[in-house]
Amino acid sequence: MGKLLVAVRSAPATYSLFAANFVVFLYELYLSGAPVVKPIAVLKLGLFNLCVTECHQYWRLVSAMFVHLGWIHFALNMFFLIYLGSQLEILVGKLRFLTVYFLAGILGNVMSVVFFGPYSLSGGASGALFGVVGALIIIDGVLKKNIQVALANAFFLFLINSWMPHVNFIAHLGGLIVGLLIGYPYAEYVKGRMMRMEYWEEV
Repeated sequence: MGKLLVAVRSAPATYSLFAANFVVFLYELYLSGAPVVKPIAVLKLGLFNLCVTECHQYWRLVSAMFVHLGWIHFALNMFFLIYLGSQLEILVGKLRFLTVYFLAGILGNVMSVVFFGPYSLSGGASGALFGVVGALIIIDGVLKKNIQVALANAFFLFLINSWMPHVNFIAHLGGLIVGLLIGYPYAEYVKGRMMRMEYWEEV
């Protein structure tokens, strides 16, 4: 219990996002009336392109980031949210972390509306998580002074996670682009803090 409290205190935004995703997932199960997520729940909360373009339900660009299509989808995304999100939040702080998370998720969903058909239905935190991954990759590349390898790693990660059917690769790409772009100034921020030994002072 003590270790969990320490983890939550070190990355409060990450665990708050986890809690929000968990609550929404429970609501999806409630809407489904079953222990599995049914299409009706995703339709009510997810990114249904027609509702965005014709009914101007722009809130779906955000709500879809908290919608998951099943238990495995939810579990995998939440694992990577806690594992990767906490790393980025500890490095750059909660406001910078939330900025890249939401910008990546929203841009990924906007691109999904633009490039997919009007009857496309999707949901998930993957676009936002790709933003987190992109930022971490660029930070690592800047610190190690090897941006080319960092970009190659980002491209490879995108390929291996986006080739499967029914995967919203557009949202992945949009989120990754945001993470890579924002990651560079974040890397300079981290480098400055490391030079001032600020991370060690927090331990």
